[in-house]
Amino acid sequence: MAQLMNGKDAVWAGMGSVYVTVDGNRYCLIQAVKISAKYKKDKKKVPIMGTTVTANKGGGLSYSGTMSHYYNTSLFRKYLKRYQDTGEDLYFDMVITNEDKTAACGKQTVILKNCNFDDGTVAELEAGGDVLVDESNFTFEKFEMPDEFTELDGMKG
Repeated sequence: MAQLMNGKDAVWAGMGSVYVTVDGNRYCLIQAVKISAKYKKDKKKVPIMGTTVTANKGGGLSYSGTMSHYYNTSLFRKYLKRYQDTGEDLYFDMVITNEDKTAACGKQTVILKNCNFDDGTVAELEAGGDVLVDESNFTFEKFEMPDEFTELDGMKG
């Protein structure tokens, strides 16, 4: 009979932390609502003689992400203003840790290196609205993973 995962081992979405390092200063991004970092492989089609199947070969990677946070910090807008005024762009590192103490997998920490915003919010108001959330897209150049989730019982079969 196959092993089943325990429900308690699903990682709760909000359990963790996000830190950014900007110009040598480390900030806990307590305003974070959601962060997602993704990869995209540049795959090449590889025709194979003697078969009707076309294979695929990885040819490179690109990284991008999205971040939303409550609209209660000027941290990133301040650097956008610097970019506007001087042309000096903002590159920063982001440390994302997932750690649900109930889950047997433990914690995972991923460091996104050389993040750079594609877009974001300069100013916002909304009469009768809800809390304001700033949403941004960004790219990054590589990642490190100093902490990996522990393999759950039953994964090796």
